[in-house]
Amino acid sequence: MATSFGTATSTVIPADSKIRLQSFTGLKSSHSIAFTTNLRGFPVPFSAHSIIRAVSTPVKPETTTTVPKRSKVEIFKEQSNFIRYPLNEEILTDTPNINEAATQLIKFHGSYQQYNREERGTRSYSFMLRTKNPGGKVPNRLYLTMDDLADQFGIGTLRLTTRQTFQLHGVLKKNLKTVMSTIIRNMGSTLGACGDLNRNVLAPAAPLLTKEYLFAQETADNIAALLTPQSGFYYDVWVDGERFMTSEPPEVVQARNDNSHGTNFPDSPEPIYGTQFLPRKFKIAVTVPTDNSVDILTNDIGVVVISDKNGEPQGFNIYVGGGMGRTHRLETTFPRLGEPLGYVPKGDILYAIKAIVATQRDHGRRDDRKYSRMKYLISSWGIEKFRSAVEQYYGKKFEPFHELPEWEFKSYLGWHEQGDGALFCGLHVDNGRIGGKMKKTLREVIEKYNLNVRITPNQNLILCDIRSAWRHPITTVLAQAGLLHPRYVDPLNLTAMACPAFPLCPLAITEAERGIPDILKRIRAVFEKVGLKYSESVVIRITGCPNGCARPYMAELGLVGDGPNSYQIWLGGTPNQTQLARSFMNKVKVQDLEKVFEPLFYYWKRKRQPKESFGAFTTRMGEKILLRLFELTAQQLMRMLISRRDLKNFKSWWTNGKVQCKHQQGIT
Repeated sequence: MATSFGTATSTVIPADSKIRLQSFTGLKSSHSIAFTTNLRGFPVPFSAHSIIRAVSTPVKPETTTTVPKRSKVEIFKEQSNFIRYPLNEEILTDTPNINEAATQLIKFHGSYQQYNREERGTRSYSFMLRTKNPGGKVPNRLYLTMDDLADQFGIGTLRLTTRQTFQLHGVLKKNLKTVMSTIIRNMGSTLGACGDLNRNVLAPAAPLLTKEYLFAQETADNIAALLTPQSGFYYDVWVDGERFMTSEPPEVVQARNDNSHGTNFPDSPEPIYGTQFLPRKFKIAVTVPTDNSVDILTNDIGVVVISDKNGEPQGFNIYVGGGMGRTHRLETTFPRLGEPLGYVPKGDILYAIKAIVATQRDHGRRDDRKYSRMKYLISSWGIEKFRSAVEQYYGKKFEPFHELPEWEFKSYLGWHEQGDGALFCGLHVDNGRIGGKMKKTLREVIEKYNLNVRITPNQNLILCDIRSAWRHPITTVLAQAGLLHPRYVDPLNLTAMACPAFPLCPLAITEAERGIPDILKRIRAVFEKVGLKYSESVVIRITGCPNGCARPYMAELGLVGDGPNSYQIWLGGTPNQTQLARSFMNKVKVQDLEKVFEPLFYYWKRKRQPKESFGAFTTRMGEKILLRLFELTAQQLMRMLISRRDLKNFKSWWTNGKVQCKHQQGIT
């Protein structure tokens, strides 16, 4: 193992002069949305004559007379001395907040500045901290530390995120350094949990001891280490440059330092990122065939372990170009699924990842952050051109993508064997919010039995390394705190997710986390009303804005905030998260949701094929047919759907009034 240090000297390092600027023209139409009917293209968002500039390869410098247009954040990064200034000064002032530049830079350190949007008058500023936990792994010591920090410096709760991390809300500026340094000194980190760099690397959270799962977790750890910033800014700011020695596999160090194909900035403290880091956030997930617990197709890079007949890992399939974020009423922004790039032998995975990152770094847009994710670069270029560019940095051709079995969503809730005689227990946590009696009980169990834990991409928690003799007492005490076996939890809740939204998220348009409990109860009531069984379920995800943190565009029923107490309705995702939903209705007020849900769920009950999911059904029916439900007269709809025995149910929802909702074509 090689040794590296999480710090560097604080001397000011000028911007690397070895940068050439390369231009490309606007985005092409995207045809990436996987939907079987009414496929829409996305128009070009700007003139074909518009020249877009992006930082390019750090070698082979050449002069240019054209000054590239850059976003304000790019200038902040350039002038920051590798993400230090002015944050290092702003956190020392007496004001409760930090300035605009520092607000952007602190994201790289794993924090967002927020304020309570429900309070009027003077803003009450606080900070949200997000940890970095590759594969969701949380050592016992770190969990107990986060639990303490939530009480001492936060709002008394911990939140599990959709990227297998903790979020700690409500930290005051005067306490930031104490909280950050405490996390660092207790086996944790927030470095790179936010900002324009690689975020937390996902992997299946189940602590299964098969070769495939162990290799997936190891690969996630190595990718996370490869793409961790090296210039020491994080430790300079929060622990005054104190050195924290960590061990890295030699293959990680070798891959990071290799510059055989022009991937690195020579002599820079950030050999991969340079002064400008990446154009936007970058997300990676690793998994094994069939296991789509990580929403593999929603990531910039999706890595799938490929094994031989004996279960020995041989290499990896790689997907590229996934991403959820979009902007309302701007059709040139869109969610996108990852698509196959190719296959690499297992010894090449770090070099392939680095080549993909370098391609996005050098060619991704830096002028308009709405179009800076890698999905827009691939949509513009097409996969063949993108693959060719990556191969220049990789130094090899990608091998053909290996055929994969069908994907399956795996929650890992309940009790399971790890494979070493110990057990693990997956606990459903509504929207990932740990507080009150649940928080107290979890701490008691984790502390008493010295358990390590893992966070799942579905905002749930897994207790690991449990002896068989502990199962009964742990089950009993957890149940008393409301942490029930999944068979006692409403099936709608088991797969539902929501982002935090109000009151602290600055991007929220309407409620999500606080609103979803009532919405799920109302949907359950609709199920009962139209005659659907309790065991039947639909994947429901709700976000307070279109940025997609809870991945609503993969849900069978997605609600995306588009105004105060108003949602855009998305339909057509699948239970195994392999197909994008599509925009169906806009501006549906929260009090009118039943007027949309009842006819849709009733139609599903009456017209579905055997075992057809709600998402597959809405896709097969298509938008036009479903919209007719809201345009037909009562008599027409009766002839279309209703048998005599169903007439009573039908009259019940019809007499409550049809929804009057203007539907706009296209993704808005």
